[in-house]
Amino acid sequence: MRDSSTVAELAGFLRKELDRYSVGEKLPSSRALVERFRASPVTVSRALAVLAAEGLVVTRPGAGAFRAAPRPAAVRPADTQWQHVALSAETGEEAVPRSVDSSGVLPFLAEPPAGVIELSGGYLHPGLQPERELAAALARAGRRPGAWGRPPLEGLHDLRAWFAREIGGPGGTLAPSDVLITAGGQSALAVALRALAPPGAPVLVESPTYPGMLAAARAFGLRPVPVPTDGHGVRPDLLAEAFRASGARVFVCQPLHQNPTGTVLAADRRREVLRIARAAGAFVVEDDFARRLAHEDAPPLPATLAAEDPEGVVVHVCSLTKFTSPSLRVGALAARGPVLERLKAIQIVDSFFVARPLQEAALELVGSPSWARHRRALAAELRSRRETLLTELARQLPEFTPEFVPPGGFHVWVRLPDGTDEVALAAAALRAGVAVTAGRAFYAAESPAPHLRLCFAAAAGAGELVEGVRRLALAHAGR
Repeated sequence: MRDSSTVAELAGFLRKELDRYSVGEKLPSSRALVERFRASPVTVSRALAVLAAEGLVVTRPGAGAFRAAPRPAAVRPADTQWQHVALSAETGEEAVPRSVDSSGVLPFLAEPPAGVIELSGGYLHPGLQPERELAAALARAGRRPGAWGRPPLEGLHDLRAWFAREIGGPGGTLAPSDVLITAGGQSALAVALRALAPPGAPVLVESPTYPGMLAAARAFGLRPVPVPTDGHGVRPDLLAEAFRASGARVFVCQPLHQNPTGTVLAADRRREVLRIARAAGAFVVEDDFARRLAHEDAPPLPATLAAEDPEGVVVHVCSLTKFTSPSLRVGALAARGPVLERLKAIQIVDSFFVARPLQEAALELVGSPSWARHRRALAAELRSRRETLLTELARQLPEFTPEFVPPGGFHVWVRLPDGTDEVALAAAALRAGVAVTAGRAFYAAESPAPHLRLCFAAAAGAGELVEGVRRLALAHAGR
């Protein structure tokens, strides 16, 4: 066997030879296998680990590897149909129906089939992620004293202080004590919804809005109530009417680079939203997921709603995940007053705390010179990709109308011709080799028109964006 032999090849050779050994008999030593197969010690070790994972061998530190006893025959599957009754049964006179359904978010999380261009994803392509910087930050974090110990329940103080500065802005309107570290943005949204609204309660949401929030609300037995938006964000007149009609005490919004429309809440509407919520005795959950995803040509970013809210109306949600890597699941909740204690209590009950090594790595990353470099490089790349996608849509699919040119975020919200079956088109596009997202999933109620959301950050580059639009055009022509 050559030095370049793979782990899989060596594992295959050893798997075939196992019949020569009786159960419990020792296999040749790692040194003997290295000499026999002319493989590296690392390759031998990994090949044995493969067999151990398959249950074919047992490894004992200091003793070697031994043939394992055969696994028992597979047990006949039990009848679990009774669970359908148990899971659907509601107890009590005023049971709250829940809809536990992840189908609305799976398209953003699942890996597309091989050869399919991803215009549906919700994360950066690996080529856009700061992988080298993340690896260095994690290595430094692992060497910090106490890095593997139990962190404070609220999160590391220095990380909370960093988020407080980011959220509160130059005016320093937030203190570290106003911040709770969370396991990413989705976890923070879920904690906020559970803290602010009891089961069965209405929750006002933008229409359209982020499907992950809708799924979380429904899973907790909440009732999403849509409030229409336009090119300047949520309409304050309809927001006030929705509060009056529904009796809701929570409004969830994305004021900056909204998902899916990309819009930014207008300055005069920001003040109105806070005023209307305060008059209704309600909270505003500000999902600020895209602040670090501004494009190179974006105008100056407005402050967070939380920075302009001295009365504790706003519960702010943000995360590092979208800007870095799907696996850096570190985010923050910021709030003032008694609500922060409730947020903290729910997170403790759910998950205790966020893993300290991740918090330490995040702190290393945001404090390094590479943080600002990554932000500049990503802003330039997102602008370039946005322009490529818009250019190709205009050239190949002129009947698909982008409703807004987003100055930040990952996506373009495209209005389809009247009568288009967006779900059928998305299915046809997948068969043609490009994954897109039908607009229906972004609405809490009926969709007023057919749309697609096209993401330009998950593709490998400009070439894939051009080819993706070509495949989409073929699917549209052949539908």
